[in-house]
Amino acid sequence: MSLITEQMTTEAWAEQLLGQYLLFGLLGKLLYSHPDSALLKPVIEGDLFGEAPFASDSPEVVEGLSLLQQWREQYQQPTLHKEVLTEVQVDYMRLFAITERLPLAPWESFYGNDERLLFQECMLDVRNWYARFGLELINVHREPDDHIGLELLFVAHLAQLGLKAVEDNNAFNLEQVLAAQRGFLTNHLLTWAPQWCDQMVHHARTDYYRGLALVARGALLALSRLLQLETAAAEAVRS
Repeated sequence: MSLITEQMTTEAWAEQLLGQYLLFGLLGKLLYSHPDSALLKPVIEGDLFGEAPFASDSPEVVEGLSLLQQWREQYQQPTLHKEVLTEVQVDYMRLFAITERLPLAPWESFYGNDERLLFQECMLDVRNWYARFGLELINVHREPDDHIGLELLFVAHLAQLGLKAVEDNNAFNLEQVLAAQRGFLTNHLLTWAPQWCDQMVHHARTDYYRGLALVARGALLALSRLLQLETAAAEAVRS
């Protein structure tokens, strides 16, 4: 057993991993997908913004959930529903559509080269990470693999594999999953996602996207602390 797994009981790891699976899975889906009624209905009806299953004590997560709850209350008002939905969809297109005036790009490779090109070496490494753990994009070769939503969904996938390892009482597999999370965060998500979240809070015009960005940032930094990554390195992405 490593120091990472020795710091908590098996039951505690199961709770943490379940929380990661639920939260990062939700964040990844919402940041990756177009915000139409079909996507939002189960989120609204299930009150999934009511509490965080992971990193619930993070100030950023608390603030983000507060914004999302405010947005949910407006969305649920019959007189405001269409207007609120339209505002979110316009915000999505403004933030994520590929245009010359793109406020911020949701792909990691965009930030890794001066020419702002996609499908670069870091994206290929992300693709290899997915493949190592049994994942491949449906639209592989037609869209970049390093979208913020997809990378968060991968963290959720690793958490699910960790849960399976706990259920099987397989300490070796759990170690492998946690090592994978540490490696993927260090080499990919923590190198750009917290900064991206900061920019999202700045550029977004709706509480929906500001809230999602705050929750994502808080959850990523909470996960980095849980995995005993270098705190200085994790916090340095603020600058």
